[in-house]
Amino acid sequence: MRDKNYAAFYVSEPFDECSLGAHATKDFVYYNMLRAWKGNDSSFPFKNAHDTTYSVRDSSDWETTLKPRIRERIRNSKNVILFLSSLTKSSGAIREEIDYAINSQQLPIIVVYPDFTEKSDIINCNLNVINKKITDLWDNLPIFRDSMKAVPIIHIPNKKDLIKAALNDPDFMLDTKCKAGHYFYKC
Repeated sequence: MRDKNYAAFYVSEPFDECSLGAHATKDFVYYNMLRAWKGNDSSFPFKNAHDTTYSVRDSSDWETTLKPRIRERIRNSKNVILFLSSLTKSSGAIREEIDYAINSQQLPIIVVYPDFTEKSDIINCNLNVINKKITDLWDNLPIFRDSMKAVPIIHIPNKKDLIKAALNDPDFMLDTKCKAGHYFYKC
């Protein structure tokens, strides 16, 4: 059953979740924020796909261990939560995650922009179009920018109630997804 949420976020490579450096990496901190919200409130709708396979370490082989585990976690998922910030870089791991999720699994994407907290940061409320400061961030992750036309994508600021709404929205779940395109919550 594909009922998990796959969280994709940039961390510098090599990555080791146990090191202090990983916990200080901003995009990893936002992923931990989801885990904390779920830990504090079991009704928070985040079902962590990363918990569905054995943990991996950077010392593991990319082709025989890391890549297959990433793909298995994505295959267990109904969508992807992508944290896209000004610090996001196109690392090998995040490129693989996004490419496989969109181009192989056709998973809807919930893009959370951690640098922003208001809907008006994401869209021009008068024109109902995505702001240039948001579209400029897409260049940080070219595989996302170049593949996004294939699936429904909702763009939201880093706000718990909007993240919760997106996680509960059937339009952004694999089995009930809406048509491919860009979506956002209007101001």
